[in-house]
Amino acid sequence: MTDPSRCRRTRLLAGAAMATATLVALSGCGSQEDAKTLTWYIDPDNGGKAAMADACTEASGGKYTIQTSMLPSDAAGQREQLIRRLASKDNSIDIMSIDTVYVPEFANADFIAPVPEEYVDEFTEDVVEAAVESSMWEDQLVVAPVQANTQILWYRKSVAEAAGLDMDKPVTWDQIIEAAKDQDKEIGAHGIRAESLTVWVNALYESQGEAIVKDPEAEPEDTELGLDSPAGEKAAQIVDTIGSEGLGGPNFSNLDEQGAMLRFQGENGGFMVNWPFVYPAMKAAVEDGSLDQEVFDDVGWAQYPAVEEGTPGAAPLGGGKLAVGAFSDHQDEAFEAISCIRETQKQSEYYITDGLPPATRAAFDDPKVQQEAPYSDAILDSLDVAKSRPISPYYNGITGGIQRSWHPPADVSPESTPKTSADLILEILRGEALL
Repeated sequence: MTDPSRCRRTRLLAGAAMATATLVALSGCGSQEDAKTLTWYIDPDNGGKAAMADACTEASGGKYTIQTSMLPSDAAGQREQLIRRLASKDNSIDIMSIDTVYVPEFANADFIAPVPEEYVDEFTEDVVEAAVESSMWEDQLVVAPVQANTQILWYRKSVAEAAGLDMDKPVTWDQIIEAAKDQDKEIGAHGIRAESLTVWVNALYESQGEAIVKDPEAEPEDTELGLDSPAGEKAAQIVDTIGSEGLGGPNFSNLDEQGAMLRFQGENGGFMVNWPFVYPAMKAAVEDGSLDQEVFDDVGWAQYPAVEEGTPGAAPLGGGKLAVGAFSDHQDEAFEAISCIRETQKQSEYYITDGLPPATRAAFDDPKVQQEAPYSDAILDSLDVAKSRPISPYYNGITGGIQRSWHPPADVSPESTPKTSADLILEILRGEALL
């Protein structure tokens, strides 16, 4: 076999409104007619996935080529496009990147091929626990965990110091709220009626050991929820306080992740829960002159805040999985390609170039990761206690009910919102109400 490193590659980039593809042709690495063409449906990024597709195509030595096809930018749009194609038994979907919350729905519908036994240990070894748990359905590994994104607490050092907070120790939401009030500063969270609101609400429940959905595998008519509970009352109190007392800023009910970051950079910035994208974004803002270096130097980071003192806050789990389409004609090659994509070095590089933390702990040890992402220890600490949003094939109805009943934050009531949201979600799941 010809040395793959000597193979000449020609890359053809084709763009279209709905999809883009990277086609890689190999010569001298075996017959191109014999190579299987794998299509990998990817979520938009900075080009890191296409680069991995190229590298793994070359490493296969002519066994397969990987072409990437771009999905919509939002997770809901990605789900819709994949569901429609899989429902029609589309055999062109060989590999797909899936948002972690949609794994149960795809698996329950038999739209993805379970991970073969020969890959189970490889795909779960040294992977953070929450990422493994959210890759399972009915006690079987159905997807390969790749990225394991999470949120941490970002803070302005000057504000925390003036408020007397020791950020080397875990802090609670109540402490942050009091510090923000004391210093007349804002708390960056995500009050918009969108998935980010569900992320926040779920983290407040899980931080108290309460799961929103009791039995993920229960049928809709048998579903039990943990929303109407003491944990729900406390979660609602936190959301209501930040919303109704103006601690989230004047446009809090429309604030998403990007908006929260921009307000945090302003003169009223104090504390913020957010994903790690904010660090490279702020660094780039300094480089282009839109953010003062002094502000950037004032930014610190810590593990996700707790609800109860002495109990670590359950940071939200995000990130992506890699799944093989149930109707693919090339499942063996697809799992082999996933094994290549998941290699530690590739995931370390992807973390640096595209900002998504890896699911494998070893990838955090790369010296370049420590240099380019100095907040990584806080990310890993949060991942070790992270919890997924409800693992349910009916997640779309669950998150829709939360977004409707917990918005706007200023109208949330500790006495009524938990029960109202529980009632609404059960009605949605049982077909008695529509989103």
